[in-house]
Amino acid sequence: MAGTRLTPELQAELAAIAESKGCELVHAEFQSGVLRLFLDRSEGVRLEDCEAVSKDASALLDVADFGRGRYTLEVSSPGLDRQLYGPRDYERFTGRRVRVRFIDPQTGRRATVVARLDAYRPSPDGGEIELSEPGAVTMRRVRLADVQLARLEIEL
Repeated sequence: MAGTRLTPELQAELAAIAESKGCELVHAEFQSGVLRLFLDRSEGVRLEDCEAVSKDASALLDVADFGRGRYTLEVSSPGLDRQLYGPRDYERFTGRRVRVRFIDPQTGRRATVVARLDAYRPSPDGGEIELSEPGAVTMRRVRLADVQLARLEIEL
């Protein structure tokens, strides 16, 4: 487990820490010397949740000899315009407005749409999402393999 990689074993241990504090670890990433942990919980993430997970995660990372050099640990909620990371998020946020950037398989070009996430359809190749754009007559289907970035849109 030593080094600066987020191994599946280390991610599982970080997820267990979050769960022990009543939270879910929705995403973990290590980029440019910053380890980011994104937490969620049905009642909303509180500062106390982030502090508790940060304290226990820091102790685990020290024991695991993570980050032989300097690194920063950030623990937060995904926010109102949270990124969608996979099938579980697409299922959970069906019915919400999303901004999706993807590669159009017909043209090979990047496209971005803001639309209602109408459905997620699982399949062995990762599945697809169905989006309805305002004013459009037909629904757009996008394979998850073609999605580069998907975020919730803030709806007031």
